Amino acid sequence: IVRTADISVVTLVPGTGDEVQALKAGIMEMADVFVVNKADREGVDRVVAEIQSMLSLAAAVEGEHPEIVQTVAANDQGIDEVLAAVDAFRERAQRSGLLARKRRAHLRQEFEDTLQERLMRAVRRRVLEPGEVERTVDRLEARTLDPFAAADAVIERMKI
Repeated sequence: IVRTADISVVTLVPGTGDEVQALKAGIMEMADVFVVNKADREGVDRVVAEIQSMLSLAAAVEGEHPEIVQTVAANDQGIDEVLAAVDAFRERAQRSGLLARKRRAHLRQEFEDTLQERLMRAVRRRVLEPGEVERTVDRLEARTLDPFAAADAVIERMKI
């Protein structure tokens, strides 16, 4: 999603351990806005403090850290604040050129993904023999071949 969305909102809930999993998964670095939902639960202050602590260690994007908004979505509390935080980020990102750079990076990624997919389709159709991929994976699994040598061999057969 972060490769295609202009703005990423990461939502965490206190008491679920989500924040620890998000930190491990690297999701925290992707957020443009943080939402701590179910803010009426115990532990909300701890989740907010952990996000703030993580943000203090990270480099600010365009001089600012993502905003943290607390919500109780079931009661429609904080929804307007989330929208305001998203709008504020969009305005800052537009002014600073960050939004244009993100969109350009998305287009670059889409191009590279499409090229990679089409090249692999052509390799499978023109170079690889039936069953060759599985035989190669067998050799990789047996550690008689490494992925780099396997790729180099296919590329050499393509005469590139």
